[in-house]
Amino acid sequence: MDSQTPAAFTRRAFLGRGLTLASAAATLPYFIQNTAFGLPHPLLGLTSMPGVPEDHILVIVQLGGGNDGLNTVIPYTDPTYYKARPGIGIAKDKLHKLGKSDVGLHPAMTGMKSLFDDGVLSLVQGVGYPNPNRSHFKSMDIWQTADTTGTGNGWIGRYVDAECCGFGKGESGRPDASDAGAGAPVIAIGGEAPLATQGQKSKPVAFDNADLFRWTGQDVHRGLADPYERINRRGSASGVEAETNAGFLMRTALDAQLSSEQIRRAVAQRPLITYPQSDLSRQLSMVGSMIRAGLKTRVYYVTMGGFDTHAGQGGENGRHSQLLGQVAGALKAFNDDLKAQGNDGRVLTLTFSEFGRRVYQNASQGTDHGTASQMFLMGPMVKAGVLNDHPSLTDLDGGDLKYTTDFRGVYAGVLEGWLKGDSKKILEGTFKPMQVVKKA
Repeated sequence: MDSQTPAAFTRRAFLGRGLTLASAAATLPYFIQNTAFGLPHPLLGLTSMPGVPEDHILVIVQLGGGNDGLNTVIPYTDPTYYKARPGIGIAKDKLHKLGKSDVGLHPAMTGMKSLFDDGVLSLVQGVGYPNPNRSHFKSMDIWQTADTTGTGNGWIGRYVDAECCGFGKGESGRPDASDAGAGAPVIAIGGEAPLATQGQKSKPVAFDNADLFRWTGQDVHRGLADPYERINRRGSASGVEAETNAGFLMRTALDAQLSSEQIRRAVAQRPLITYPQSDLSRQLSMVGSMIRAGLKTRVYYVTMGGFDTHAGQGGENGRHSQLLGQVAGALKAFNDDLKAQGNDGRVLTLTFSEFGRRVYQNASQGTDHGTASQMFLMGPMVKAGVLNDHPSLTDLDGGDLKYTTDFRGVYAGVLEGWLKGDSKKILEGTFKPMQVVKKA
């Protein structure tokens, strides 16, 4: 559909500009039509493009600030590690050794060691990209767009655009999402929607507190005993003609109101297990509740910051240890929650950070911005274990690790192996998919 063609709103075209539009649903001016096409659908009862597995869910965990990968996954058999980090290195007898590999997890990551032993955790090492950028903002943009220029739409947004957002024309000749595939939008927990979730046609839903995620258009239909029954796809209310833009907007407002109510009801559920006390646990608990409630969303995005450890990082104890303990505890609890629900087989969880840290500690007992680090993937569908070798600690690029795995190959593996998307189209390039998902 030509975005310049004046036409009635599609439901996808209405919701992405934010929930506050609804309070004027019956009187929105005509000029808004030209700017609102291609935005996301509500969360209720929508289907996908043929071949896209509706029961597969991806949860992305962003570790913001540049997590120190060398003190997360420790190459304890290499003496260079201890030479480079005399004040913050992790003793061999303290870490969690990972099977027969030559690496181990930080001692605070007991929960992730348990996941590893249970065969539901995979580790990809030396992850990065060519000509690495050490700016938090630029490198994060690169990871989120899957483009080394850091420009364009987000890779998850492009996935939703490509696989979930087809639409055709309804019986009236107007564009209607019900005639083709439609995907529920990505849900991001936080005050802002990450760039990764922004598509050309699709826009995410973002909120930090579900109690604040309230459809502000309720006043439009206050007083109706059962508004959704009174206003449906062919109905009208309050004198609004059904087959008009205003009628369509009224129906769309009600769909979105029910979507926001569904989210709030889902998050209000008490989890089946007890999560640790941390903000990441709170976010993953909310995601677990939404999955348990049967929301149609296929991608959730959560964020944890604080990993910019330039000073006082600590080794076995200290600030970085606390952060890693929170990550491991939250992921273990999330996996336990999904298992208790019977949904663990539906959910693949992926963690990343925008870069790692330099090999040698600095004078402030911390670490400075580096390059390559690692990614973890969690779920019974992942190819469990340590999937590749740790990069060299002596063959460096200006004091930094040389990347051995392009992060877009991991993305391609998740897209092809789990979400069944066309990675070449979505990533806008050819990257060999890494086998991070078990073969069927």
